[in-house]
Amino acid sequence: MSELTLLLLRIGFLLLLWCFVFAVVYSLRADLFGVRVRKMPVAAAAGTHPTGTPLPDAAPAPRTPAGITKATTDTADRIVVTSGPKAGMELPLGTEPLTIGRSSESGLVIRDDYTSTQHARLMLWGQQWMLEDLDSTNGTWHDGQRVSTPVPVLVGAPIKVGATTFELRK
Repeated sequence: MSELTLLLLRIGFLLLLWCFVFAVVYSLRADLFGVRVRKMPVAAAAGTHPTGTPLPDAAPAPRTPAGITKATTDTADRIVVTSGPKAGMELPLGTEPLTIGRSSESGLVIRDDYTSTQHARLMLWGQQWMLEDLDSTNGTWHDGQRVSTPVPVLVGAPIKVGATTFELRK
């Protein structure tokens, strides 16, 4: 092999190693500090579209199992953890959005390997609680269906985040 070929192979190997190091650092940074959370416009939080037009009422869920009622006029006032490391824990709900995740800054901290730093968010939209997945790795599940866009939360329907299941109750 010529000297030039050997030099090019060494430089290529060195570049490949640096790419690997940057990929590891990027992954660690994302895991430690989380990803940026998109903030809702103030108008959307107040129940109007950013253009100023009122938002339509949330569409009802496609199915309502027996014993589960849709929160339209009476909103849920607490969250109850039904399974997982914090089973039996109750957390009162106010009117502020509640972030769920591993981060110590979350309103509901869930420490398990299947929960993202900023995993999901519960927010009150008018008189309806909405569940939003914050681009989590393992997804957020509501009533057995994966959440991809903000969905209305049914009172008593199971919400699964990582290995923890909870539900909203009146």
